Amino acid sequence: MESKPYRIGLALSGGGAKGFAHIGAIKALEEYGLIPDIVSGVSAGSLVGALYCDGHTPEQMIEMFRPIKFLDFAEIVVPKKSFLTMNGFKSFLKNNISANTFEGLKKPLMIVATDLDHGNSIIFKTGDKLIDKIAASCSIPVLFAPQNIDGVNYVDGGVLKNFPVTPLIPLCDIVIGVNATPLVLKEYKKTIISIAERSYTFMFKANSFQDMQLSDLTIETKETYSYSLFDTQHVNEIVDIGYNATIQALEQSKAKTHIMQYAKQKFIHD
Repeated sequence: MESKPYRIGLALSGGGAKGFAHIGAIKALEEYGLIPDIVSGVSAGSLVGALYCDGHTPEQMIEMFRPIKFLDFAEIVVPKKSFLTMNGFKSFLKNNISANTFEGLKKPLMIVATDLDHGNSIIFKTGDKLIDKIAASCSIPVLFAPQNIDGVNYVDGGVLKNFPVTPLIPLCDIVIGVNATPLVLKEYKKTIISIAERSYTFMFKANSFQDMQLSDLTIETKETYSYSLFDTQHVNEIVDIGYNATIQALEQSKAKTHIMQYAKQKFIHD
């Protein structure tokens, strides 16, 4: 069998503030000796993935996000193209990501965004404008304006692919996916934000099905259902959900033995 370029790939879903669960998942995986060699991310997953690939530890990321409020990331504007700007979010990225290009990151990163002009899911993985490409992947339509990069308008990658396992399949021996937005039906308020959030969750579920079947291990952080996409006030709790869900998945999954044996064999051979 032809060897693939990477051992372990980690796919991180979108999910707004629920994506803090990815930090806990990474922490748990590292404790089990499962160190990702490459990361693919969508929306919140692209943010956590970029910070991780830039060299930040889970502990550093927790401290980084703890004082953040949603309106530190997004400023309300008079609606034209959107209700909010991403100026604060981009400033956060510039202050906390040292790399300016994909090649400057310590680990390879793939960022999924949606080409709004041509209706395609695209993958950014090389070149400059790293900050703009992360912002594009996180740009929830209507709430945020599309991000224009080289004359093309991009929005949130979750519109077409919220669980980016597929890009890693041809590159990695093992693919682990963390889905921070599993579909859990619950009561919801009849407000604009609540209706939009529920609609996005349905969309995410629909376009994630194939990828969930392809990962060697899929970790779903079901307890994040009780938190809003915009809840930045409960970082520690959401991180803990990701951590505990990953530990549970590794302990209970039939895939655990296969993945752990693979990691151990690779370690010994190298």
